[in-house]
Amino acid sequence: MAETGASPLPSTPPARSPLSRAEHFIWLTARVLEQRLFAYHFLRGGADPVDTALDAYRNDDGGYGHALEPDLRGPVSQPLHTAHALRVLDSIGRCAGQRVERVCRYLTSVSTPDGALPAIHPSQRGYPAAPFIPIVDDPPSDLLATGPVVGVLHRNEVWHAWLFRATDFCWQRIESLEKSHPYEIEAAVAFLDSAPDRARAQAAADRLGRLVRAQRLAALDPDDLDAYPVAPGYAPGEHHFPYDFARTPHSLARAWFTDAEMARSLDHLASEQQEDGGWPVRWRRWAPGTVLEARPMVTIAALRTLTAYGRSIG
Repeated sequence: MAETGASPLPSTPPARSPLSRAEHFIWLTARVLEQRLFAYHFLRGGADPVDTALDAYRNDDGGYGHALEPDLRGPVSQPLHTAHALRVLDSIGRCAGQRVERVCRYLTSVSTPDGALPAIHPSQRGYPAAPFIPIVDDPPSDLLATGPVVGVLHRNEVWHAWLFRATDFCWQRIESLEKSHPYEIEAAVAFLDSAPDRARAQAAADRLGRLVRAQRLAALDPDDLDAYPVAPGYAPGEHHFPYDFARTPHSLARAWFTDAEMARSLDHLASEQQEDGGWPVRWRRWAPGTVLEARPMVTIAALRTLTAYGRSIG
């Protein structure tokens, strides 16, 4: 009997993992800094290349600028850029030494009369900035800008004169909050998770958790988002989920949510990976370049959150 010569059916190619899809997205779209960060966190890359890439954003005044935080353009140092830089240094174990001493001197120079940080220093005027970030001549103290910075410095056991009044501001603002919005709560959590007074931090976090649930600031059911209001000034559909408040299971905010609520939110986070391998930006878009720069940052954050909770990313 003659052989037919028919070729075997091709096997189905294995599905690409979330990590491999994200890696393709990072190499395709990310700035050098996010490429180096991705390599550090997921490809066993070194800390030195991250450090070198971050240094390109540092200014002579000890702060950071040059659109490190994409919604603020231009070269000038800003508290939000500098907070971003400190988070990067913290993530690679380099938040110490003379560089952080220079950062603290910069923070002192731009602080408000009560020792805290403004969201935007007036030096931003004249450079492009997101329209939802107002620039004023005498900006008030802002928990959103101050809380994460103070939290990172405490977590790394940095001691500087600037920290004393800034810490007092954070306690006063957090303990007096009666109505808030998700980003402010997340800034409060960033402070409380590393505040030295752990008993006080636990009590403050318990109160904030009740506030978050009472004001429906966290979308607990991703399949019924219409049931959760979007904060005034946020983009349509800019909901925040349990994982936004508790980025790791060790966060004080983790106790605010049941296991089922957290699992649903992590399922939703995993499902948000886009066809190109990246995660979407949920906040208001105002310029095409800022979205391109922000999506790799959001993608790395999503992968780190999923990994922190033991979710498989490949």
